[in-house]
Amino acid sequence: MRVAIAGAGAVGRSIARELIHNGHEVLLIDKNPDSIKPERVPDAEWLLADSCELSSLEEARMERCDVVIAATGDDKVNLVTSLLAKTEFGVPRTVGRVNHPNNEWLFTEAWGVDVNVSTPRIMSALVEEAVTVGDLVRLFTFRQGNANLVEMTLPADSPYVGKPAGLIPFPENCALVTILRDGQVYVPDDDQPVEAGDELLFVVPADVEENLERLLAPSAHGG
Repeated sequence: MRVAIAGAGAVGRSIARELIHNGHEVLLIDKNPDSIKPERVPDAEWLLADSCELSSLEEARMERCDVVIAATGDDKVNLVTSLLAKTEFGVPRTVGRVNHPNNEWLFTEAWGVDVNVSTPRIMSALVEEAVTVGDLVRLFTFRQGNANLVEMTLPADSPYVGKPAGLIPFPENCALVTILRDGQVYVPDDDQPVEAGDELLFVVPADVEENLERLLAPSAHGG
């Protein structure tokens, strides 16, 4: 897979190293000469250019990319880069970094962003995930499917503690994807019982989240 990353700062370089480690081809783009440091990620391609300029993206052969990641520290740049990649070059997948929470509402398909990654939101979700029991914590939003990755730590008073996952009447379109227990990851099946303190990860539409909370933690949510 060929991936172009706009923004060769610490964030962009870290993403590049991880992708290269996983066997992908990476191009790093930055308009700041001080950020062009090929020795930091020697296996990546590097391009000194402005990702908001159409001519720069043509030079980068953006049409050959499978994914474009707009990872600069400027939300305006990330939006314009995503929009050009999607509309002018037909890049199949775009990922936009959100630096300021107030701008998150802009990072949608209307601006060419398939997936937005908000560092403040992720940090907040991780804090909530670490301290809450019986509440759904939204970890990630899948824009194309109108669904969210959510987590719940199952409370001890849940009516389904000790029961097999296959006997839990989950709401329609709700998928239990992982059970985390005692540092282990379990792929759930119908015979897998859930236990108090399990971290349950679901993919679920936003309008079903409340029903899922009431089902698994009725004492806390009036179910």
